[in-house]
Amino acid sequence: MSTHRFPQALRAEWARFRSARRWALAMAASALITVSIGLLIAGGARSSCVTWQGDGACPAPLVGPDGTAVNDKHYFVHQPLTGDGGITARVSDMTGQMRMPDETPGVRNVKGGTVPWAKAGLLIRQSLKQGTPYAAVMVTGGHGVRMQHNFVHDVAGGPVDGPRWLRLTRSGDTITGYESVDGKAWTEVGTAELTGLPETVEIGLFAASPSVVWQMAGAFAEATAVFDHIGLRGANGPWLRDDVGAQLTLGGKTPHHPGGVVESGGRLAVTGSGDIGPATGGAGLRADLLLTGGVLGLVPVLVAAAAFVTAGGGRTPVATGVVVGGASFVAGLAASGVVIPVGLILLRANQNPIQPITLATGLRVVVGWAVFTAVAAVLTAGLAALVKRAVVAVVPAVALIVVPYLLATAGLAPWLLTITPAAGFAITQSVPAFAHVDVDRSPIVGYYPLPPWAGLAVAGGYAALALAAAHRRRPRTSATAG
Repeated sequence: MSTHRFPQALRAEWARFRSARRWALAMAASALITVSIGLLIAGGARSSCVTWQGDGACPAPLVGPDGTAVNDKHYFVHQPLTGDGGITARVSDMTGQMRMPDETPGVRNVKGGTVPWAKAGLLIRQSLKQGTPYAAVMVTGGHGVRMQHNFVHDVAGGPVDGPRWLRLTRSGDTITGYESVDGKAWTEVGTAELTGLPETVEIGLFAASPSVVWQMAGAFAEATAVFDHIGLRGANGPWLRDDVGAQLTLGGKTPHHPGGVVESGGRLAVTGSGDIGPATGGAGLRADLLLTGGVLGLVPVLVAAAAFVTAGGGRTPVATGVVVGGASFVAGLAASGVVIPVGLILLRANQNPIQPITLATGLRVVVGWAVFTAVAAVLTAGLAALVKRAVVAVVPAVALIVVPYLLATAGLAPWLLTITPAAGFAITQSVPAFAHVDVDRSPIVGYYPLPPWAGLAVAGGYAALALAAAHRRRPRTSATAG
């Protein structure tokens, strides 16, 4: 089909689409399914949390300096530091324990070991208030030495294969972390600018351990680190001990899973649980959960796209793809544009904590879902133009888009979301992913192996290839018929 004939073909395909109500009804059904399931989820969600006062509404997520939901729980042995200074210590050993699935019903199964992101090291923080700016250099259970600050920033150091010396210094608002094998030759791990640090901060040693992840949930884990050769510059007071972020048991007096410190001969063995980092799960409901019904809502779109192409003989696949994609975009936008804002209103009305979401992220989720719906329709249209039968085209479309997502949601083969068009579901990710947080590998908890736009690009590549192949194999009569 020549370029000057394309507008004519496009108008013809659009007229054909408008002439049959079944195509519009299929698009409306897609939007209705997506919205209905999303609003059922929002209307039925009831979050409750157990505190020392009993069951009650969950608090709003703890927010870090950049507005991201964060975890801030650890055991901290510290002193006030006024002005510039620093701390040096050797982490001679790190051990831990983890709650594993019970082998005998009713008998707790606790095993020794540390989770990969268990962490212990040196910490400077603005205050003991949760969510305040901080910087830390640390050893981890499985990721070597790291320099982290303000919850979301992470820099890798060297591997850990034995005792490791650490140093953390303050010069104004600049915090610098170092590591050493022998305490003599030092290597800089990273720096952090904590703008607006007060004159007096807290400096010291910490230990924390995120939960061990199994069966779509997290179970208790803790880490114990032994510090020796401890040296302070600019601080020389008594050690203070705080279980930062500790949750109290019923009665409001005893911490749940308390940390602690044992001092002996100049050595401090610090034990802590929890995490200092982004709260990708458990900090509130995510906006993208409201699009859970979208995977079923896509099915009418795929069926309509295949049927529309085969009903017209597939003579103008590019023009047909544009029309199908445009109609599907409108259906997807209508669905996401309703279910996201209305669903969030319902979730808040029911006193559910919600993960923070910026306006830019919300727009990306809403518009991105519409784009992905269009991409899925165009891919199906291309397949239908190639095989000339709607049923034959719908089966591989569902197998490439719907099935991989369902498998990944069940925790099976999440890698399919990197190599199939189902990667496009990543565009709905409303909570950022961070490499320094382990989560269960399922979209149901917000995990996608690819970033949002990269996932959408994979899906778009499949659609472009299918449409290009259909265009090359179009009937010869399309060159004259337009």
